[in-house]
Amino acid sequence: MLQEESDLSLIIAQIVQKLKGSNLYSQLERQAWASLQRPEIKLESLKEDIKEFFKISGWEKKLQNAVYSELSVFPLPSHPAAPPEHLKEPLVYMRKAQGSWEKRILKSLNSMCTELSIPLARKRPVEEQKELLNKWNEMGTDEPDLSLFRPVYAPKDFLEVLINLRNPNYENGDSLSFRTHLGLIQVPLKVKDIPELKECFVELGLNIGQLGIDDSTQVPPELFENEHVRIGQKVLAEQDSAAAQQYIRQGSPTALRAELWGLILNISSQPEDVLYYEQLKTNVIQHDLLVDSLIYKDVKLTASNDDYYFVFEDYLYQVLLCFSRDTSVLSHFAYNSASPPKSYIRGKLGLEEYAVFYPPNGVIPFHGFSMYVAPLCFLYHEPSKLYQIFREMYVRFFFRLHSISSHPSGIVSLCLLFETLLQTYLPQLFYHLREIGAQPLRISFKWMVRAFSGYLATDQLLLLWDRILGYNSLEILAVLAAAVFAFRAVNLMEVTSLAAAEAVLADLSTLKVMPLLQIFLFATVT
Repeated sequence: MLQEESDLSLIIAQIVQKLKGSNLYSQLERQAWASLQRPEIKLESLKEDIKEFFKISGWEKKLQNAVYSELSVFPLPSHPAAPPEHLKEPLVYMRKAQGSWEKRILKSLNSMCTELSIPLARKRPVEEQKELLNKWNEMGTDEPDLSLFRPVYAPKDFLEVLINLRNPNYENGDSLSFRTHLGLIQVPLKVKDIPELKECFVELGLNIGQLGIDDSTQVPPELFENEHVRIGQKVLAEQDSAAAQQYIRQGSPTALRAELWGLILNISSQPEDVLYYEQLKTNVIQHDLLVDSLIYKDVKLTASNDDYYFVFEDYLYQVLLCFSRDTSVLSHFAYNSASPPKSYIRGKLGLEEYAVFYPPNGVIPFHGFSMYVAPLCFLYHEPSKLYQIFREMYVRFFFRLHSISSHPSGIVSLCLLFETLLQTYLPQLFYHLREIGAQPLRISFKWMVRAFSGYLATDQLLLLWDRILGYNSLEILAVLAAAVFAFRAVNLMEVTSLAAAEAVLADLSTLKVMPLLQIFLFATVT
């Protein structure tokens, strides 16, 4: 009990400290001073009167949303004496593996620099700055020669690292239950089974109305949808983040989705947010970074070739180039197992006072990175709002898909959850694919790393991301990946090679996400 109280006190103190540095804090302070002029504020009951004023004027709700937003990304409480790296990742072997992986990425980046004789960063000449500013809204028409650039890494390279991950404590005499896991991921992490997943995703039950299901037997779809829209409008009127998160677990109506996601992520487009975005844009105009070419190359290789997303090419460049300059992203490394790469001013290698983070946001893009932004372009057409939503989605969720950690929403746990679900509930299929050299994870890994972006039809992808936001968890990605294999099980049982299995699962664009999830979770025999 005492431990719980001290954990709570620590969390409260840290959230208060974080909010004190925010724009909301200064706004609340100004409002409190202004309220002193109001006749209903009495000196003898000053504290209660100001609290009441905040409640009536809506500022209390804004403060609640800010606290709720902080709690959503706050690391799990650890021992007060635990060192900072334990907040990043409690398991030493995971930290070491992430460190080794980062060295490989940096080596790849540096060798590209050397081969192409291109600096990591340079100031653009004035003429080049003017030219970039003029074509800011039509960068997609630009065709720079990127033939010599290559992605720093692709998901399949990352998968090989995860396959070789081992807990040194299990090298000798590992437990029997762990030895019976026949998948590619060989680390002993606790993942949920179907009964636990049912409990976690209870709102996805067969008898509960869902958007994305056409033939609910309980309530006619149009009746449920009309009522759901009405409740959604009420949630938005209340401006309550927690209520919005609960509501969206049953899916979001298309017309309300943009506002609901903004409310859950606590994004409100204030003038200072627009100004901050413009400052990032100025940084892009003034300085050219090597990662800019990696971003261009990635967009050209992925989103530009996608039937759904090619029209958003200009938006993707704008958002991703600004993202690479955003130093506020660095704060998420406090709870990310990764560490931002450092670069040194020429001739000062190894001297910490001459070190800078590179890129400024600490995130090196990889093949497919732009697909985290692409679906959001359907919802947000104002660049600064689109940017804020993507940045918040990244520091809450997406970073976990390309860093090595033991977190339940981390990619290692998702891979293990996927393999465990298949091996436990579809053993014949799992063993068949394993025997023919078509380990299921080799097929599904790319889906999960991209959170299915570029694989599902956009309307289905947005319904899936509704649930990621609603449950504040990425575990549903692994469940869906397993559900896809279950759905195509009959065809997969007939294949005799990895190439044939990949062909069966090559096109997911016709799949309906919610029926797949419901059947797999609630109609599977456990």
